[in-house]
Amino acid sequence: MDVPLKDKSGLPDSAPPSSAQMNGGQTHYTLGEQIGFYLRQANQRHVAIFASLISEKLTTTQWAALVKLKDLQPCSQGNLGRETAMDMATIKGVVDRLVKRGLVHTEPDPADARRLVLTLTAEGDATVDRNLSIALEISQETLSTLTPAERMMLMELLQKIC
Repeated sequence: MDVPLKDKSGLPDSAPPSSAQMNGGQTHYTLGEQIGFYLRQANQRHVAIFASLISEKLTTTQWAALVKLKDLQPCSQGNLGRETAMDMATIKGVVDRLVKRGLVHTEPDPADARRLVLTLTAEGDATVDRNLSIALEISQETLSTLTPAERMMLMELLQKIC
């Protein structure tokens, strides 16, 4: 699907070039016209804001795991991965690092010893509590260049493509 792009004047082109348009037998592909390019830049901006404001030297994936685990605990590692949109290898690494930091406790599931059950430690719970207002500030800063209506629209559109 082609997205109308603005030319240097800031006005939408009347006939935007297609990113898949054939040009002399070659497919035309311009990186700066691709959604992934802008999603990557937006994510880089968000991660930089997160790293500058979060007080616990947590990564965005570690924060996601902690805050979701607080809502779900006790919870299996697999379920936490699904709930945070992380694959099994990623959630395992995240959980291992959180356990090493003393923020998450693991124990075998009494019903299935192959499965780990996760809970926050007292320090993990306190870490979430200390950072909730900062996390909200990070979201506000990430979206600060948008109007309230644009913020809502962006969230709706991202949810639609996810």
